[in-house]
Amino acid sequence: MTIQLSKSPIGLDGIPAAETVLSHVDGQQGELIIAGHRVAELAAASGFEGVTARLWSAATKRGISEADVRASLGMARQRAFARLPELLAATSGMSIIDGYRAAVAALRPEPGLDDEATIVGAGPVIAGALVQRARGAQPIAPNPDLSHAADTLRMVRGDTPSTGEVAALDTYLVTVSDHGMNASTFAARVVASTQADLFAAITAGYCALTGPLHGGAPEPVLEMLNAIGTSANIAPWVDAALGRGERLMGFGHRIYRVRDPRADVLKGAIERLAGSGADLPFASEVEAYIRQALRRKNPERVLDTNVEFFTAILLDALKIPRQAFTPIFAVARAAGWTAHAREQQRTGRLIRPSSAYIGPQP
Repeated sequence: MTIQLSKSPIGLDGIPAAETVLSHVDGQQGELIIAGHRVAELAAASGFEGVTARLWSAATKRGISEADVRASLGMARQRAFARLPELLAATSGMSIIDGYRAAVAALRPEPGLDDEATIVGAGPVIAGALVQRARGAQPIAPNPDLSHAADTLRMVRGDTPSTGEVAALDTYLVTVSDHGMNASTFAARVVASTQADLFAAITAGYCALTGPLHGGAPEPVLEMLNAIGTSANIAPWVDAALGRGERLMGFGHRIYRVRDPRADVLKGAIERLAGSGADLPFASEVEAYIRQALRRKNPERVLDTNVEFFTAILLDALKIPRQAFTPIFAVARAAGWTAHAREQQRTGRLIRPSSAYIGPQP
């Protein structure tokens, strides 16, 4: 028997897996378009509710307003809080990251709410409850009159955030709300293509997000900055790390061959966050030296700043615990996951790629 082998890129690099109206990543030009808008323009003009309305409207072909999204997310946060004992039942002894996964998997349809709203609205309630439990405190009830960003910060931190802090988190939520066919979005779309419900699809997306190759870099960025410590130690530390062949967190991207456009959006948010305690000048020194060092080490390969570098600095400046960085990312990306899952379901097409067999022949 002869088995015909076909060559395909490992990891499906460059292979379109779907047609989408939701977002586009141009890795050569360093451009991210979300629902027809460049990410920098969208972050400047819209809050999280606005980008969510755009994504859901595009995915479902229904006109969904920002006001509708704000109202439904406020209601969904309340519903999730009422169900916290049930949602957290299986999370005892788990870390915040793992507890978030188990709680999301326990979500179910809510009467009078679209499943998209139920999922996105529950995110900050679950994250906040897990953070408070880790502190030995009780969960904080949501306030449906607040924006999603404001209520997220309030429930996670346990205090009233400033207007500037809310604006900074809102910028973050918008900036990372969607990003093409990344690993977690692909996982969500694969599950959605089976016509499984939205809750199963989003659980799959979050599970993919917890892997160290996708979404796991913000905390190590802070560890790197802490290890470097001072301006005088930047060059010796970086040169030694590169000499050992270590990967420097916050640099390089699977898709972008130039600077990640989201990095500058988040850097701007940090600059506007006056009095946050973030040492942006030092971080910028580190960034500049690492970029130069990477170019010297491998001039043929572009490894520029990615979104994780300034994500770490921004979330730390907002006093969000490091263990909650991944769940907070999921709070934002749930808007994109739910939109992609709905878009995939509407096609009625099962995602079923083939494989190239390289094993022994009979």
